Amino acid sequence: MMRIAYLINQYPMISHTFIRREILALERQKVEVVRFALRGWNSELADEEDRIERERTQYVLREGLPALLLAVIRMLLSRPARFLKALALAYRMSRRAERPLLVHLVYLAEACRLGLWLRQADVQHLHVHFGTNPAEVAMLAHVLGGPPWSFTVHGPEEFDKRELIGLAEKIRRSQFVVAISSYGRSQLYRCVEHALWPKVHVVHCGLDADYLAVPETRPSGARRLVCVGRLCEQKGQLLLVEAARRLFEQGVDFELVLAGDGEMREEIEALLAQAKLQERVRVTGWISGKQVRDEILAARALVLPSFAEGLPVVIMEAMALRRPIISTYIAGIPELVQSGEHGWLIPAGDVAALADAMQACLDASPEVLEQMGEAGRERVSVRHHAGAEATKLVILFEPTNNREC
Repeated sequence: MMRIAYLINQYPMISHTFIRREILALERQKVEVVRFALRGWNSELADEEDRIERERTQYVLREGLPALLLAVIRMLLSRPARFLKALALAYRMSRRAERPLLVHLVYLAEACRLGLWLRQADVQHLHVHFGTNPAEVAMLAHVLGGPPWSFTVHGPEEFDKRELIGLAEKIRRSQFVVAISSYGRSQLYRCVEHALWPKVHVVHCGLDADYLAVPETRPSGARRLVCVGRLCEQKGQLLLVEAARRLFEQGVDFELVLAGDGEMREEIEALLAQAKLQERVRVTGWISGKQVRDEILAARALVLPSFAEGLPVVIMEAMALRRPIISTYIAGIPELVQSGEHGWLIPAGDVAALADAMQACLDASPEVLEQMGEAGRERVSVRHHAGAEATKLVILFEPTNNREC
């Protein structure tokens, strides 16, 4: 049986359900997955599945500084040459980084502890989600003598600061890199020379069979739309509130649910109060995966007017639940959602176009909504089945594909 390890900055998390699905899909294909995370052992979790995952995860920072220092001493004594190489690399990574050298030395200490665990677990390959600090920890662990490693890049954060996080260096030193969309692949191509492009592969985030097997439920007759996502600048909820204000001032009957929480909640709620929309718009705060599903099923469509994205998993979930999509022509979204067939796509940042799309959805007949919903479910079941995407990863994890670069 192949034994691989996953490393995530914080795991589990309500926004990282797609990682849990990926791991479980790999395990269904007889791959043994050892779970590591830097933090997340004390976070509040809404889903029972996440609580189970937490019990199966080892946390690098859980025992604090003494455990890290002990790991550094052990690694320095057992592999001094490799330790010095890793130290030199940590220094080079800090030179153009947004974080000072001290932080990169902490990454090195984390890599020492992770490296010892990887050796004890006899891991054949290490895979990382996100190209930020966990990818640097994995890279340093490999220099310390750890197994071949790879990472999945989601965006948009990694693309926004690719120079500051040394994304090109990480690509060069990894065995392969995964993008979650063709758009993401193109952004990784921009980071490195053409000779390294074959390292980059597209593996979509997937939905498991249980999600795709949800019984058919017709779109709600209620004039309700739902937006699911962290309340932050890149998701565009402030623009959504402006569009809702336009509809309200035009006398349009609607409900809007903002499912999520985040750093912009206070500003969003202030704008709702200013526009007198408290009776029309509800902010739920963090909710469980089951509650997210219920909110989507209770709405006639999902609206996500993002300014920057990778490819939102919630769009896949809504399509699997046969709900049309209102979103923007950015990143990987147009690769999945075809405007007019699965919903409505608009230019990002265009409040008038967003209001018009919301109006069109609210006015659409049940037959049109059902047709869009069914077409969306068929498309997502083909492109984003967790089992099929896990098979792509299994092939990439095979030792014959993990030659030193």
